Amino acid sequence: MAPETPANLNEQVDDLPTEVNADGKSLVNPKRDTPSAWYKTYQSPIETSNNAFDFHIYFRHSSEVETAHAKQLHASIRREFPELRVYKVFERPVGPHPTGMFEVNIFTPEHFGALFGYLVANRGPLSVLVHPNWVGKGESVKDHSERAVWMGERWPVDLALLRKYDPPVASNQ
Repeated sequence: MAPETPANLNEQVDDLPTEVNADGKSLVNPKRDTPSAWYKTYQSPIETSNNAFDFHIYFRHSSEVETAHAKQLHASIRREFPELRVYKVFERPVGPHPTGMFEVNIFTPEHFGALFGYLVANRGPLSVLVHPNWVGKGESVKDHSERAVWMGERWPVDLALLRKYDPPVASNQ
């Protein structure tokens, strides 16, 4: 199965400049008249009517130290980012998530960058599953697997459980 290809990836790659910047390593990019729309809003196929990305902060619920850190991080995120949707702390596995966790929903690229940086600085030993919410039904398995990124240790998400709730998607392949 071929990977999904955003429309603009079909543009020619061999007409890009090969000139190197003054640092001797990075390439000179073509100029644009306006910044990419992705700086301000998410574009299709990322869902924006509810929330664009979920951050699932995982912790070992059998560890008093990690559970305490998760609760402190949870409280600090609620205070630092009151505009984000923050769910309660689950001190047990819930849904497809194999350990204790809490979830934060973000809505804009600005939210994403701020929360990502905050977690880099403050997550400590905790892991974070970050995944998009794709437009359309039947996408949660891919959202939680091939489209997901991890901060810290990767945990095994129960994709079989997600498959039970994802309606089948018609395939043209």
